[in-house]
Amino acid sequence: MASVLIIDDDAAVRRLLSAALVRAGHNVREAGDGAEGMALYRAQPSDLVITDVFMPGQDGIETIQELREEFPASRILAISGGSIGGPQGTLTDAKLLGADATLAKPFTVDELIGAVSSLLAR
Repeated sequence: MASVLIIDDDAAVRRLLSAALVRAGHNVREAGDGAEGMALYRAQPSDLVITDVFMPGQDGIETIQELREEFPASRILAISGGSIGGPQGTLTDAKLLGADATLAKPFTVDELIGAVSSLLAR
């Protein structure tokens, strides 16, 4: 059983991700933005961080960079519904800046669990 930190400003998305991961046997904590997520991670590091890219306050890109600076071995999955041009450019940026893997919203529970399992196996 792994510990997973979900960082997303959308409470409904956090609930859905959390429910899927708990059903898969993981312990889950949630944060509404990057600053809250970093505070939780500093207090108790998780095996995996799932962060949305676009959030008010501290966004996912800033959070990914901060995690990489302070905790270089952290495992990070970036998720995004993207912008007007779609999520791929945004997720490419997230990957270049330190995310280990990415998922474009909407994604299936199977895709989520597959990405999480793959990252945790590293």
